[in-house]
Amino acid sequence: MKIFANIVILVGLAFIAYSGYSIFENHTKQNESIVQANELVSKPASSVKNAEEMVIDQGDVIGILYIPRFDKELPIVSGTDEDDLSKGVGHYTSTVLPGQNDQILLSGHRDTVFRGFGELENGDEFVIKMPYGTYTYVMYDSKVVDADDRTVIGSTAPDEILVLSTCYPFNFVGSAPDRFVAYAKPKDL
Repeated sequence: MKIFANIVILVGLAFIAYSGYSIFENHTKQNESIVQANELVSKPASSVKNAEEMVIDQGDVIGILYIPRFDKELPIVSGTDEDDLSKGVGHYTSTVLPGQNDQILLSGHRDTVFRGFGELENGDEFVIKMPYGTYTYVMYDSKVVDADDRTVIGSTAPDEILVLSTCYPFNFVGSAPDRFVAYAKPKDL
């Protein structure tokens, strides 16, 4: 019985060590990405004049998402696979970038970059900083959908709508069954 108890303790310690390492690794990747993002958006305005001039590959850092409610700057990365999301907020590549008058979809993990999303309210702002300009959006709606629901992805042209999605419920352990989706429109409208 003593051997079994020791094995259970060792397995538990291994899980804790692995979880701690994963958190540390993601934190390190996000810190590296925010440094890259700050360098990118601080380049002279003449280097990139609009979204069409950006040359983007999967996994590239492309901008910054600032959420005033949390006073948090998050790197935006092109793509939404696990490696991309470990670096920051993922940009769903079939959607447009700010200033292109269509849907912009950003996704992130609820327990890392989008921690605290349950506190968001209509009227909250999201600021996207790109090499070619800064765009402010105001949240006007949110909903919870099934994890497999793809109806939230689609053209909103000619209206520019920022859509943010993360897993839901926020305190769920494991692979969450739903997604929390927040909608925001440009502040000037």
